[in-house]
Amino acid sequence: MIVHEFTHHPSIMNHFIKELRDKNIQKDAHRFRTNLERMGFLLGYEISKELKQHAVQVETPLGTSDMNTLQSMPVLATVFRAGLPMHQGLMNCFDQAESAFVSAYRKHRSPKDFSIEIEYLSAPSLEAKVLIISDTMIATGNSIMSVYKALLKQGKPSKVYIAATIASKDGIEFLKSKLPDSTVIFVGAIDEELTAHSYIVPGLGDAGDLCYGEKL
Repeated sequence: MIVHEFTHHPSIMNHFIKELRDKNIQKDAHRFRTNLERMGFLLGYEISKELKQHAVQVETPLGTSDMNTLQSMPVLATVFRAGLPMHQGLMNCFDQAESAFVSAYRKHRSPKDFSIEIEYLSAPSLEAKVLIISDTMIATGNSIMSVYKALLKQGKPSKVYIAATIASKDGIEFLKSKLPDSTVIFVGAIDEELTAHSYIVPGLGDAGDLCYGEKL
């Protein structure tokens, strides 16, 4: 499995990650959502470099132009609720793409013991299509795996990409051991620490709460 991390790349992406981590800037929910949307667009742009293209001829008012364009649009899947801003950014990049939505949440049996529950899935056929699964954070990796397994009910994709803003090292290693070797992960930054309660450190906090307010 190939993992692309952009922390050490000289890119505007790092500026957005810095703002997303900053506890003072986080007080502005609109800015937080906007930066996640930007991350979605930029990660989508990076993924687009790997997608198959074909040659087309376009007529301009003055002649014709030979161009390369995407052979087909991917299907964009995201996880409620924190994944929505990144999903919008990916939609801005792949503006003709179909979408899939999955509701996944942690069901706690104790502060340290939880399972991932899937309550809702809406998706087009994924058979032989390129699938991009986005979520703001990859902590343990269990949510992404549960979402991936749920989406397979809609058909087997030809290729799977994972897009995330922040991931833990443990989460990445878990996905490497579980997902097909052909899967490619694009992530803004990989953090070393995952706490006993499965929170990424330094991370950025609860992305869903920071986007939309604290939940009960």
